[in-house]
Amino acid sequence: MVAAVRRPEAVADIASEHPDRFSTVTFDVRDTEAAPGVVEHALERFGRVDVLVNNAGRGMVGAAELVDDSTLRDLMELHLIGPAALVRAALPSMRVQGSGTIVQMSSQGGRMSFPGVGAYSASKFALEGWSEALAGEVGQFGIRVMIVEPSRFRTAFNTPGVLSFAESSSDYREVLDPVLRDMAAADGVQEGDPEKAAAIINALVHSENVPLRLPLGKEAVERISASYRKNLAEVSVWADLARSADFADAAGPVRPF
Repeated sequence: MVAAVRRPEAVADIASEHPDRFSTVTFDVRDTEAAPGVVEHALERFGRVDVLVNNAGRGMVGAAELVDDSTLRDLMELHLIGPAALVRAALPSMRVQGSGTIVQMSSQGGRMSFPGVGAYSASKFALEGWSEALAGEVGQFGIRVMIVEPSRFRTAFNTPGVLSFAESSSDYREVLDPVLRDMAAADGVQEGDPEKAAAIINALVHSENVPLRLPLGKEAVERISASYRKNLAEVSVWADLARSADFADAAGPVRPF
């Protein structure tokens, strides 16, 4: 296993316990030019890449109006552009070997959103759209894609160093204050067990069938399911009006997918 991390000292204990099976590379996922080197290191050390897990990420809470361009770009680089570069670097060797699994760590916020998390959700929505298309493209080579959509797990995600907050404003205080308090108070009391989550993901990547999307945690299952139902109901309400936008004599679409 190769761990590409910003701070190798954070996994030094694992490296010392398993020197023959574990290797670290200093890497910031936003440094897309360094992505091929990470894959080359894995190939030199272990001969092949069977599973690629894109797990880097951080949270951002703030009104859409108050999240500036720089922060929004940084989230896109972290959650979409960086992972895409790693995938591109890994695909040639996976194609040659005729197998491989790409695990994209998204979020329940990659399928539904709510006030205060627009910037974060935008980057995860982007990752999911890119990954869904990717899955349709690489399946012919024996390569699988699994998008994991966790709810809240007891990791460092809600700590001050990882979870950041945009500038506050009295204009949005009423709608955002409850969200801010909830997110800030979640550290250490999240419902999800990260060891159980890792075991589920590991079991699936070694199984015959891999889901394209995997909501992970009870809250993720319930909230994403509710979002699907709400969206389907809204489509139904406006379906006749929406259909009326087509030319009356137009033939139905013929698409490959």
